[in-house]
Amino acid sequence: MADIPQTKTLNCLIVDDERGAHLVLQHYLSQIDRLTLAGTCENALEAINLMHHTKIDLLFLDINMPQMSGLELLSTLKNKPLVILTTAHSEYALESYTYDVVDYLLKPIQFTRFLKAVDKVFYHYGLGLPDKTVNTPPSAQFETSIVIRVDGDWLRVELDDIRYAQSWGNYVKIFTDTHIYLTALTLAELDQRLPGTQFIRIHKSYLVSIKRISRISGNDLYINEVSLPVGLTYRRALIELFK
Repeated sequence: MADIPQTKTLNCLIVDDERGAHLVLQHYLSQIDRLTLAGTCENALEAINLMHHTKIDLLFLDINMPQMSGLELLSTLKNKPLVILTTAHSEYALESYTYDVVDYLLKPIQFTRFLKAVDKVFYHYGLGLPDKTVNTPPSAQFETSIVIRVDGDWLRVELDDIRYAQSWGNYVKIFTDTHIYLTALTLAELDQRLPGTQFIRIHKSYLVSIKRISRISGNDLYINEVSLPVGLTYRRALIELFK
């Protein structure tokens, strides 16, 4: 477990060459009492200079930047702060964890997904996430949709419309009532972005909407008349939930 800052407030640094990403993260950070914005940088070299004279506890770091990438920046740091990577590119997910990052957020970053990442950081510091940490109305803390990229376009899909998702190589097929969307995510990444109170993993290749489950028969789960396999490692939790 990392050393707990004496103030129990974490100094955060945003490093991203997109101004819009700065604004989103600054807004999210402003909702958390225990997170303080110590600075923002538009490239890795600025970040290195700032960290030479300012203690940073948590780094929000983009990957694709000019001159030096975020991963190249991490390789130069001897004493790294905790790091949350922020990127629009899912293909770096596996490589990023070789740098011991806390989490990997895909843009556009939703607030609930941001909170999950921050909760991991607080766990590292032994702080926990207190009930009154978030200064937003309760309705603002629960997303009702997810934004995905399909054929170069960003689409907003309502969570209530999602029936299930299927792993498809380096992609995921998301089945809704009216469409099938193919998006460049892994099923694990999609699972992280969806609320655990509404969706459950039933197989290494399938994730389903809990409220859409009509019945479970043997090793099969049914969403209306669509049959999906249930993996042995997921079966017990699924049965307990469905009782």
